[in-house]
Amino acid sequence: MDSRTNTVMRTRALSRRFGGFQALDKVELTVRQGERRLLLGPNGAGKTTLFNLLTGDLTATTGSIEIFGEDVTRLSTASRVHLGVSRTYQIITLFPQDTVLHNVMLSLTGLRRRRWNPWQSFAADRLLQSDAVKVLDRVGLQAMAHRTVASCSYGDQRRLEIAMAIAQKPRLLLLDEPFAGLSQEERAQVQELLAGIPRDIAIVLIEHDMDVALAFADTITLLQHGRVVLEGTRDAVVADPRTREVYLGQ
Repeated sequence: MDSRTNTVMRTRALSRRFGGFQALDKVELTVRQGERRLLLGPNGAGKTTLFNLLTGDLTATTGSIEIFGEDVTRLSTASRVHLGVSRTYQIITLFPQDTVLHNVMLSLTGLRRRRWNPWQSFAADRLLQSDAVKVLDRVGLQAMAHRTVASCSYGDQRRLEIAMAIAQKPRLLLLDEPFAGLSQEERAQVQELLAGIPRDIAIVLIEHDMDVALAFADTITLLQHGRVVLEGTRDAVVADPRTREVYLGQ
């Protein structure tokens, strides 16, 4: 990480094209340590495409990505995870027939030497189980450890997914619509969870619930048609007439 600026992630002229469709167009974005950044924009603005480029789920057509000072533009997703990048998805990606505990243990395995020994029984790995229980306790899900994910509420599955992302010990956490589909009570639980994440972790959030998103964000980047339209502090972006024009169509 650049010790002078505390920059954790920077994109330069980052673009992605799908055939004749320009999904992302020369995006310049810098995120610093501890920052809470909101990506705002209408559907189709390029927000999730940007996430997929940052994590390596997609490769850039042109441009570059630096994470912690290292050019990762062509690195694999696994390599970026080991650098400290973690994410959640707009559509929950869990193993529904496995237990809550087993899902967390799997997420912890990805960063340990144990991943090279697939024959070792999870049940016999007491340290892994203990660490997974601590993760669940941190997010208030310890009592559900032995329930299958499919039997948990949608809100609890969202909290579990965030818990698994945090378990990766990230320095850059990307959250794709973590409040989508949640009840008011469930939103409050996720808000509390996010508020408790240490400030040494930078978080970039995609969210359409303006109330929770604006309460969370320090800075906002407004996207439209794959381009950055506006960027600045929360108050400055909210007050700018371009935000209403782009996001609300007014």
